[in-house]
Amino acid sequence: MYRTHTCGELRIEQVNQAVQLCGWVQKIRNLGAMTFIDLRDRYGITQLVVEESAVAGVREAAATLGREYVIRIKGRVVERSSKNSKIPTGDIEVILEDLRILNASELPPFTIEEQTDGGDELRMKYRYLDLRRAVVRKNLELRHRMAHLIRNYLDSQRFMEVETPVLIKSTPEGARDFVVPSRMNPGQFYALPQSPQTFKQLLMVAGFDRYYQIVKCFRDEDLRADRQPEFTQIDCEMSFVEREDVLTVFEGMTQHLFQKIKGIELERFPRMSWAEAMERYGSDKPDLRFGMAFTELTGLTKGKGFSVFDNAEYIGAVCAPGCAKYTRKQTDELTDFVKRPQIGAKGLVYVRWNEDGSLKSSVDKFYGEEELKKWGEACGAKPGDLLLLLCGDKKSTLPQLCELRLEMGNRLGLRNKERFCPLWVVDFPLLEWDEESQRFYAMHHPFTSPNPEDEGLMESRPGEVRANAYDLVINGVEIGGGSIRIHDTALQSRMFNCLGFTEEEAQKQFGFLLNAFRYGAPPHGGIAFGFDRLVSLFVGLDSIRDTIAFPKNNSGRDVMIDTPSEISPVQLEELNIELTAPKA
Repeated sequence: MYRTHTCGELRIEQVNQAVQLCGWVQKIRNLGAMTFIDLRDRYGITQLVVEESAVAGVREAAATLGREYVIRIKGRVVERSSKNSKIPTGDIEVILEDLRILNASELPPFTIEEQTDGGDELRMKYRYLDLRRAVVRKNLELRHRMAHLIRNYLDSQRFMEVETPVLIKSTPEGARDFVVPSRMNPGQFYALPQSPQTFKQLLMVAGFDRYYQIVKCFRDEDLRADRQPEFTQIDCEMSFVEREDVLTVFEGMTQHLFQKIKGIELERFPRMSWAEAMERYGSDKPDLRFGMAFTELTGLTKGKGFSVFDNAEYIGAVCAPGCAKYTRKQTDELTDFVKRPQIGAKGLVYVRWNEDGSLKSSVDKFYGEEELKKWGEACGAKPGDLLLLLCGDKKSTLPQLCELRLEMGNRLGLRNKERFCPLWVVDFPLLEWDEESQRFYAMHHPFTSPNPEDEGLMESRPGEVRANAYDLVINGVEIGGGSIRIHDTALQSRMFNCLGFTEEEAQKQFGFLLNAFRYGAPPHGGIAFGFDRLVSLFVGLDSIRDTIAFPKNNSGRDVMIDTPSEISPVQLEELNIELTAPKA
């Protein structure tokens, strides 16, 4: 037996016990008469002691050790005279009686400690070393625990876990597919699933009633902090349900996770329509940890000779509490912030409502104090507050105000990562118009059902139809989303007509699903959670990368195994693929 205990479990109760430990050398401190070694494994760190009286073989082996050597030791547990309250094993140490080197190690390219000197790319190249760091390992331990809790919860709700295919049919709707050539079917391709959407609907037709899967999905899209080319979903579907049934079950699952992991009891999640979220926060995933909702001031600001406002379709404001004391330098910084290319505003108007009751603005030439006070009152402001106004066409200005609001939330310390404010955003538009292709696209996917109240508008005013869809948003992050599905062949055909599909195109792409609907499809709906995002929310990270064991970098590359990479000419020939030279 290599070990009797792990490096994280010995306590004062084990004093005088003979033990065997295995692990990696984290630190060595040679004090002459004694040598101290920190031995680390997945479970923790134990301090080892090589005494001056130790047998020669132990002293000689200890003298050759380096960082990350793999060793096995035998020894006796003793109480530590200088205790370390920062680690669970800090009350004891192990006096070595035998030391065996199981494997030597080269000097690691970065320090394997909580605060490392390795940059992101270096740590990704040597990810197997980075995973030895406790701060990264704990993220994956939490991920494991969350997956276990999710499975137990869904099992208690009578869900069945079913695996669906990874090699599926490519569909042009949604994000780009990753495609896989078929050797046995020359010129034909599989696609990797963006989600198991059609298969989970087929499982409902098959009568499986409640399905779930913690499943890998793939999307060939530009990467961000919360995106990877391959990611994990908690994918779920239910039969014989309406919207509130789905929300109740998965609100319960979310509350269960927060209670078990964070010890937080979340109350019932509020519902907010997509239209209200956009109007008040400029985003379909509003962060409700703080206020500062938008106030439209268009009617109060026009007609005073200030051409910027007079020519604007929309003028909106956020009220920053207690910020009237902002200096000119600080308001200039905010102006520069909104002018950044990724935000795109042309400028910023501010109004200070000073503590003495006076009002000062950047547009005093056009507006008197009484008019400025009306703006402040409309925004719910009070002396000491600062109004920040943006204007332009409404479609552009709302997201600009959203970015300004979030920036003020950051500056004022209002986005506490240990505070959680979930909500359901509902009643999304069913369709969105694309100017380039001059056609409607499904905002979620083509199987989302319209709000029953709006079905009559599908042919006459399709852009006004609301979807029977919902997103779970927590702290400004979309954690999950889903919808009640179309289960009626006639309604599904109407949806395809709205999307510009001919009957032949619909049959070619989705005929298998449409045919299934002819054999008694039950009413059904579901949801998918981004598991990586959910874990990163619990950990308090902005990026999902350190919640994934082996992630890709921002260019979609795995720098550890150096992929994507070229394949051999023989492989290409077998797949009937002929590469062409890239255009100059």
